[in-house]
Amino acid sequence: MAPGDTSGEIIRYELARKLIHLSSVSIALIYCSITRELALILLTILFAGFLVVDLMKNFVPPLSRWYHDTFDPLLRKHELEKKPLQFNGATNITLSALLLVFFFPKIIAITCFAMVAVSDTMAALIGRKYGRHRFGSKSYEGSLAFLVTSLLIAVIIPRLDLTAGIITALVATLVEALPIRLNRVKIDDNLTIPIISALTCYLYYILFLPEALALLEACP
Repeated sequence: MAPGDTSGEIIRYELARKLIHLSSVSIALIYCSITRELALILLTILFAGFLVVDLMKNFVPPLSRWYHDTFDPLLRKHELEKKPLQFNGATNITLSALLLVFFFPKIIAITCFAMVAVSDTMAALIGRKYGRHRFGSKSYEGSLAFLVTSLLIAVIIPRLDLTAGIITALVATLVEALPIRLNRVKIDDNLTIPIISALTCYLYYILFLPEALALLEACP
């Protein structure tokens, strides 16, 4: 944010950013009603579009000016850094959706994507507004909001084993609360939350409910 921005403006921009983020849950809803093959085609096109803009904004001055004039108020500090491999949230969220659809059964992909779209949004909004007890850059209030909403998602997703859903929600909450770094570089949680939680859920099914995996391949 530019110097002189008030806390009200910061909250307003955060709300706008998170409402956009929340709208990505439509990807999960649409995936429930289309085939995996069609979802992969659509997500590949969407991801490629965001990726091209993300890369070219560093090298094409007119595109860079348009991009920053339009989106800077909605971007995180690290997203404003002009690095060739510094991607914004839209690129990361579509990449995570693409990876979920490609590697995991449909119900697991929908569950974990819904958690990053809905629960991460609620954690950010509640944490910024009501977070009084901090740990690192997070708050206990925000993490509690993430846990409660992810548990609700686990309960309402059809065909998902309740124990698997609860474990997945707990793991997703931990990943959101404790950022993962690689060589001191923070991995975007739009990637870490859905992928690690999906791996956890899939492993649970392989170990304890292998016969139920076939039920996860389609929405009821």
